[in-house]
Amino acid sequence: MDLTVEGLAAIDEKLSQRHIDLDPGGYFIIYLNCEERVICAKHFTNVIDERGLAVDPETGKVIPVRGKVERTYTTVFSGRTAKELCVKIFEETQPCPVTQLNHAAYLGREFVRAEIALVTGQEYVQD
Repeated sequence: MDLTVEGLAAIDEKLSQRHIDLDPGGYFIIYLNCEERVICAKHFTNVIDERGLAVDPETGKVIPVRGKVERTYTTVFSGRTAKELCVKIFEETQPCPVTQLNHAAYLGREFVRAEIALVTGQEYVQD
């Protein structure tokens, strides 16, 4: 196993290509608010159809993975650290908007990446 930065990036890239079931609890768009120095996560609801695709509960249309989508979020969560954001979403929000463990693990990883970008001044792009 190649434990260089490039080798680790290759492992992550390969794993990012795997199939994962979508969370019927919804999805998050994660971004940085650099002026307020916080990580933000907009939560959107969805329904998973019989094909496993995320569908807008209001229109019944499939939500595309790429490109601009005009939808209204249900909540915006924000925190100064990944941990603070996770506590707000997973511990303080009832019912929890995340219903699958793989989704929770993904969000934790993304929040840490966003925190590092916020602290270092790097650009953050959600995986």
